[in-house]
Amino acid sequence: MDFALSLKRRWSSAGLLCVGLDPDPARLPAHLEQRPDAIFEFCRAIVDATADVACAFKPQIAYFAAARAEEQLEALVSHIHAAHPGVPVILDAKRGDIGPTAIQYAREAFERYDADAVTLSPYMGFDSVAPYLEWEGRGAILLCRTSNPGGADLQGLDLGDGERLFERVARLASGPWNRNGQLGLVVGATYPQELARVRAIAPGLPLLVPGIGAQGGDIEASVRAGRDTDGAGMIVNSSRAILYASGGEDFAQAARAVAIATRDAIDAHRRG
Repeated sequence: MDFALSLKRRWSSAGLLCVGLDPDPARLPAHLEQRPDAIFEFCRAIVDATADVACAFKPQIAYFAAARAEEQLEALVSHIHAAHPGVPVILDAKRGDIGPTAIQYAREAFERYDADAVTLSPYMGFDSVAPYLEWEGRGAILLCRTSNPGGADLQGLDLGDGERLFERVARLASGPWNRNGQLGLVVGATYPQELARVRAIAPGLPLLVPGIGAQGGDIEASVRAGRDTDGAGMIVNSSRAILYASGGEDFAQAARAVAIATRDAIDAHRRG
């Protein structure tokens, strides 16, 4: 699967919503708690209930690894590819290292988990990104202006020429670093002015936008700031608001209802 191409197709057919998969064992429905594959079953049900309205799924690796559920993550990605072909999987791992270690992280994301894209920290420079670009058709989404308040501590630094650090990351990703046409950027919905600035610098890159839903980002402001000229270009992520819409046996149906409402709210501001 070509990540960039598959995203464009999903934006046309499903919208801009990305469903984040952050399974917290403490919040799983009671009827799943005793199952050895509870995390897989929970996420599988969410995936099957929302796949037609999602442009992508974004499993957060820490939730699986902390629960010793890496094999369930492998099974989940395999299920997505088999049951919902064409829906890309973004492994939210935020890796950042150089040389042989980066090569192994790339293997982990693209070989072990068979993800279509992975999130990366670019702050060790291009040689921490380059190994991922060797995987044809796979995406690398770089942290740029993140949704947390502390992101400004470094990302907002003035580099001395009026350019802020997150703007430099956007410029590099949109230009010399994007050697395979598969780079994207993470920009939080909680900072729409910075989101608009990133879109101006990187008009053609997909933007992974966390921060709506539980984090309180404004959907209208975010979409208007981050959409491209085609009214697309965004992977607008919502995790907890969808996953935990209900704690009962109807959790998947409740998740679908919230996902549809969120997709529709996003679509309302794609144009105009």
